[in-house]
Amino acid sequence: MKIVGLSGSNVGSKTRTAMDYTVKSIKENHSEVEVTLIDLADYDLQFSDGRNYLEYKGDTGYVVQTIMEADAIIIGTPIFQASIPATLKNIFDLLPVNAFRDKVVSMYATAGSQKHYLIIEQQLKPIVSYMKAQIVQSYVFIEEKDFQRKEIINEDVFFRIDRLVEDTVVLTETYKKIREAKEAAYDF
Repeated sequence: MKIVGLSGSNVGSKTRTAMDYTVKSIKENHSEVEVTLIDLADYDLQFSDGRNYLEYKGDTGYVVQTIMEADAIIIGTPIFQASIPATLKNIFDLLPVNAFRDKVVSMYATAGSQKHYLIIEQQLKPIVSYMKAQIVQSYVFIEEKDFQRKEIINEDVFFRIDRLVEDTVVLTETYKKIREAKEAAYDF
């Protein structure tokens, strides 16, 4: 199983801090999983111009190919101005409309205000649903007060991220078994 941890911003540190813990949790609790961290701050990405994702080269080609090859994606995003960052939206625009078909997508958000918890429900879930994802329904919302000096200080956040990882792995395995059983039912 391949999981991509997608840190969806090119600025700030909180989402990357949470994504680093997410990757650590996967490695420690699910050693059979191949995990790749993609922090959008580390790549020089082109803006989507409508081309097929296979036509992009360099960093952009690597990022979209890695996402397309994954079985599951864990998206971490900060909330800026009551919305997801443009860098994350650009990733969705680079991918085909059915990019998440047969993939599990889970997510968390880091935000400075409690009022932003609905951004995942009202913006992110509709986008990944439109792209045909199987969505892990629960998500993690991490507030400014849960961080201090670029570290998570709230133990409950660790627990919730561990649970999100577990739910992502279990749902990915479950959908894989369902697809295999359905394919085995065909007699050719």
